Amino acid sequence: MNDGFATVIAAVLGTAIGLGLGFLIRSYLIQEKIKKQEQQAEQKLEQARQQASEIVLSAKDEALEIRDTAEKELERRRAGLRREEERLQHRREKLDQQQERLEQRDQALNKRQSTLDRKQNQIDRLYQEQTEALERIAALSQEEAKQELLESVEQETRQDMARVIREVEAEAKEEADARARKIITYAVQRIASDHVAELTVSTVPLSSDDMKGRIIGRGGRNIRAFEQTAGVDVIVDDTPEAITISCFDPVRREIARRAMERLIVDGRIHPARIEKIVADSRKEVERIVREEGERAAYDTGVGGLHPEILKLLGRLKFRTSYGQNQHAHAIETAKLSAMLAEELGANVKVARMAGLLHDIGKAVDFETEGTHAMIGAEICRRYGIAEEVVNAIESHHHEAEQDSIEAVIVEAADAISGARPGARRESLDHYLKRIHALEDIARSFKGVAESYAIQAGREIRIIVKPNEIDDLATIRLSKDIASKIEEGMEYPGQIKVTVIREVRAEGIAK
Repeated sequence: MNDGFATVIAAVLGTAIGLGLGFLIRSYLIQEKIKKQEQQAEQKLEQARQQASEIVLSAKDEALEIRDTAEKELERRRAGLRREEERLQHRREKLDQQQERLEQRDQALNKRQSTLDRKQNQIDRLYQEQTEALERIAALSQEEAKQELLESVEQETRQDMARVIREVEAEAKEEADARARKIITYAVQRIASDHVAELTVSTVPLSSDDMKGRIIGRGGRNIRAFEQTAGVDVIVDDTPEAITISCFDPVRREIARRAMERLIVDGRIHPARIEKIVADSRKEVERIVREEGERAAYDTGVGGLHPEILKLLGRLKFRTSYGQNQHAHAIETAKLSAMLAEELGANVKVARMAGLLHDIGKAVDFETEGTHAMIGAEICRRYGIAEEVVNAIESHHHEAEQDSIEAVIVEAADAISGARPGARRESLDHYLKRIHALEDIARSFKGVAESYAIQAGREIRIIVKPNEIDDLATIRLSKDIASKIEEGMEYPGQIKVTVIREVRAEGIAK
């Protein structure tokens, strides 16, 4: 039993000694690790100190360099300021000298003005003395004598002046036929105007709004197929029983319009049918284009034109400007040019052909850069049209020099065709404002009883008060109203001003 107890005690003591030795060894290892970490930290701290010292030195160097640069820049600016101050001082001295000279001139002018004032006072005093002496001799004041003289002269000369004016106007009318060839050529040019607006959409009516869904198709396949095949935009909006076809090319727009109308009547709307109908419509429009080009040449008596020229003429059938059809405008201009050329003794053939082709550039102006006049001239030159005709085409809007009387005639005929009443569309509001403004201008003159704008604003008739306006004043009033209209209004063509003075005498028989 004692041996077992001793064994336990020995085991306990061995364990305690082992634990103590392990603790001492572990403590030793921990202390060694701490020393090693302290050494590493000391090394890193030393490195950080060295880096900080280097950064401080570098910062000091940069600060010194910045200070040197700033001092140099400051010195440069100070030098510039000194130069600017010297320049300003020099200008100030020059201005002082100029001011001194101006003051000297003012003094001299004041002296001269004083002398002139004294002389004027002497003249006024002498004039007053002479006037008073004359008034004493004539027993009339100056105003009374002046009024009496003016009334006498006016009564004696008014009727003579009216008679002379009527005689001069009669002679001018008699000479009008002889002078017409020169006057009509140059005077009509002043009414020439540019054509800038045109229609770019067409409206197709529908039998009902249900048709819009069929035109669009499932998932929009029908409307996409139509737009791709015809090359147009189809607008389906809230407009009742109508859709809109939009395209800058009037021929493509016409093809699309005809195709859409046929599809609506047919009722079978699907991609394959759309392609066939559009192709048929394209052939139909091409045939119409050829026929209309040939008809224009036949109606105006212009022969020998290239087929491409005739095709472009036919395309004008579907082109508009301010609502005026350009195909009809070309034919009308050709006929007007021929008549003017015949009256003026010019080359009728050149004028007729130039009038027919003057706007041919509008058939392709949306495809080519440049104005329609220059485009048309280039096309005609390419297809062998005579140079006289080409010059009339490219100069009818003064984009080139007019080399012949026929060029001036074409410009005048173009203006007459575009400016005549009913030729072009004008908005109702703008039209009414222009008519009211025309009548208001006439009413603003003294002695006017009534004014009426007639013939779509091409003529204004003014009725005057006969007891306030005599025959001579009537003539003067018509010219004054015409001048005020020219100054204060913008209008196409010409406006005729007619002043009417009606005298009524009544007698009663008893």
